[in-house]
Amino acid sequence: MHSLIIFASGKGSNAQAIIDYFKQNGKAKVSLIVSNKAEAGVLDIARNEHIPFLVVDKASFKETMLIEQLNEHKPSLIVLAGFLWKIPDTLVAAFPDKIINIHPALLPNYGGKGMYGHHVHNAVVAAKDAESGITIHYVNEVYDSGNIIVQARCKVYKGDTADSLAERIHYLEHFYFPRAIEFLLSGKH
Repeated sequence: MHSLIIFASGKGSNAQAIIDYFKQNGKAKVSLIVSNKAEAGVLDIARNEHIPFLVVDKASFKETMLIEQLNEHKPSLIVLAGFLWKIPDTLVAAFPDKIINIHPALLPNYGGKGMYGHHVHNAVVAAKDAESGITIHYVNEVYDSGNIIVQARCKVYKGDTADSLAERIHYLEHFYFPRAIEFLLSGKH
């Protein structure tokens, strides 16, 4: 069975979708959740699901000890599910082509530092774009610039707000993210 490590900073709805998906099909399990916020909702999910978790601060995030701790779980993939810190180059180098991220827009548009969640949705609505979506991509040393694995699209309607667009984006995330992970784990890509 494949081992997944999830990094998240928020409530953890994508983490829960991934956990639930793989509980049903048994092809992988989340063996560790890492957060940079001790009060993050994703840690409540970890407790409820009996998944070990780790809270990191800026200093420990850049230490090689973290790499050792992650390696103990033998991750097939490290999944960034709403994790708001840039991944250090040492971590990217330690897990080449094993770190993936989900972004709530169609990259390369609306990517980069500070572009997450409602910041992205506000920008899409303000630009009056006809569509938005999600991008699942590999993580490299530059924000939101790793090779794209899959994108899924949805319409942006005239009366949309960041909140109404976010609802459709969350639906895409919860549907596609676990399936993209399964696809990557299958080795058929």
